[in-house]
Amino acid sequence: MKIRVRFAPSPTGFLHIGGARTALFNWLYARHHEGTFILRIEDTDAARNTAEAVNVVLNSLRWLGLVWDEGPLTADATGSFKGDCGPYFQSQRRKDYERRVEALLSRGLAYESEGAIKFKMRREPVVIDDLVVGQVRRELTDREMQDPDFVLVRSDGQPVFHLCNVVDDLDMGVTHVIRGEDHLSNTAKHIALFQAFEVPPPRYAHIPLILNQDGSKMSKRDAGASLTPYMDEGYVPEAILNYLCLLGWSPKDNRELMPLDEIVERFDLPQVLRHNARFDMEKLKWMNYEYSRTLSPDRFHELAVHALARAGIDTNSFPLPYVKAALDTCVGKVKLFSDLPAYAGFYFNPDPAIDPAAAQKDFVPENRPRLARLREAFAALTAFDPDTIGNTLAATARELGVKTGVLVHPTRLACTGRTVGPSLYHLLAVLGKERVLQRLDQAIARIG
Repeated sequence: MKIRVRFAPSPTGFLHIGGARTALFNWLYARHHEGTFILRIEDTDAARNTAEAVNVVLNSLRWLGLVWDEGPLTADATGSFKGDCGPYFQSQRRKDYERRVEALLSRGLAYESEGAIKFKMRREPVVIDDLVVGQVRRELTDREMQDPDFVLVRSDGQPVFHLCNVVDDLDMGVTHVIRGEDHLSNTAKHIALFQAFEVPPPRYAHIPLILNQDGSKMSKRDAGASLTPYMDEGYVPEAILNYLCLLGWSPKDNRELMPLDEIVERFDLPQVLRHNARFDMEKLKWMNYEYSRTLSPDRFHELAVHALARAGIDTNSFPLPYVKAALDTCVGKVKLFSDLPAYAGFYFNPDPAIDPAAAQKDFVPENRPRLARLREAFAALTAFDPDTIGNTLAATARELGVKTGVLVHPTRLACTGRTVGPSLYHLLAVLGKERVLQRLDQAIARIG
């Protein structure tokens, strides 16, 4: 049997971290078994769903690298079909739902009630053989025993979640439904519908919920609940994936940092834990830093350039070797890529703003002749590499009878506008002799 799984979010304007984890588990299961990962957008509620909300979901999944395998081909303006497939949209499958409802009505398994169409629910308990939770016997409550039937189509003609969900899974040949444990209460109805359609239901696997650190259920308003801030703040997608896979899944050897290809190789449903997972923001930050400092140079450059671009810094106007050299001085120095514009923006700003508080401390009158002498020493250099720069600054400090820090601090401030940043001698070498001399001139004039 070829594995076919799906992720079926309802677009609400953001992707919940729990939804991202559900998508990841489905994607991992499909990749582990060489199966198919389907993306299906539950957008039948026209009043709530917008194109912008759908794009949030799509862009979030693309950012994570969870690319779906199947969907209808999309046409461009000329009517030609693109090579990439789009997701399935429930709003485009209305006739499929109507056809299935007609079949149930014709067989007496559904009926009209006050303008709506209801399903004749079975009257005996339903046994759910869940791959994570285990065997669950769903007893009908007293209220349900009196009227366990449920609505398939509302009086306004709108098909409901239960119908769309089952018909989609049936038509798309879904073999395994991996979703949050909060959906376990719906599963008896879904199994009954599959049986009414005379089709074996897929295997269900309800994964544990994600809780806050205090054990409360993580709502969309809680810190860390939405994926969007991680994208905006410059987290490494690989770190997010690594952390999410550990929320409810255990590789059994207590390892935490694992490359994605190894996670794919090891992931399977028997290792999914039964108990709910607690979201630990500090652990995620630690994991993100570990990933950011060990990224390949090309991947670090890619994420760094995107972070700078989001802050309005265009690196395309600078030579590529210069950009790469500048970014190399930042490896292991920032915890989030969103910190880069403040940390390294001076490389791409010809006139970086000077920190006023630092200027009061370091741009004092006695430093003017010192910077002028250092500028003279730098101007005489034929080589402008970190070692030569460091040796020259140290020799100038000895000549002036001061400690090297007396020159280091105003020089850093003059060239970067800040008191912290990459290694001074390396950043000066990257800036190059011409830029350094120009910025020293500006600082000397400012002091004067």
